[in-house]
Amino acid sequence: MNLEYTDKVTKHTCENEFGVLKKVIVCPPTHMSIAEVINETQKHFLEDNIDETLATKQHRNFVQAMMENGVDVNSLPPSEEFPEQVFTRDIGFTLGDTVFVSNMGSDIRSGEETILKSWLDEQHLSYTPFSGYSVEGGDIIIDRDIVYIGISGRTSMKALEHINQSLSEYTVQPIPIDKSYLHLDCVFNVISPTEALVFSPALREEELNFLSKRYELIEVSKEEQFTMGTNVLSIGNKKIFSLPCNKQVNEQLRNRGYDVVEVDISEIIKSGGSFRCCTLPLLRGGI
Repeated sequence: MNLEYTDKVTKHTCENEFGVLKKVIVCPPTHMSIAEVINETQKHFLEDNIDETLATKQHRNFVQAMMENGVDVNSLPPSEEFPEQVFTRDIGFTLGDTVFVSNMGSDIRSGEETILKSWLDEQHLSYTPFSGYSVEGGDIIIDRDIVYIGISGRTSMKALEHINQSLSEYTVQPIPIDKSYLHLDCVFNVISPTEALVFSPALREEELNFLSKRYELIEVSKEEQFTMGTNVLSIGNKKIFSLPCNKQVNEQLRNRGYDVVEVDISEIIKSGGSFRCCTLPLLRGGI
């Protein structure tokens, strides 16, 4: 019994954003709606709002596609209290062998963490919770020896200090962004050891210079940033989930040798998040 428990608590590790995705947490958008406008995308779609039936169907197709590609997909129970619960990336994140549980930066999402904690407890998975200051997983991007932290309207400098102290083996790099873009992964995403997607107008020159020395930066247009062009999901072996509507991004990726898996979750992105936002990786393999 003790050996089984020990085995379970060690089975989560993520060292990058592009290794083979083996285990992930999602949540169906059963109760999804734009209840409180928190970003420009939601403002644009407020009148139409969300077709929950269509969003649920699209999410199911996405989950099926991940499973067909060998991903172990685990689902949290959806709650009527939380209209944005589909975006599981924000409520937690895995850095190295540590699962962190976020402290949500908006009242409308506060409480989602409790559901994640309950699921992790049921699975006998250890975790480190945040409290006292806000931090959300959409602002956290890991790439081998470095952790990028978006300093946004949802993640504070105190979170950066805490992660810096907890993960001394990593370099922690802050990237301030305008809070209108919500999270770092809405404007920046690492897709390989040498390449990253970026919407450069959202970043300062200082950070862009830093990133350009580490990666070939693939520019995303203003139009495709609005449709979450940076918010792709890498599942390993240069295979990436992306929206069919982001034709320029997809063409650039294919020209660089990526296998682009196009799945339509256009109803879900009305709330300002796409494939990366809808997934909380627990386990990734190596490059």
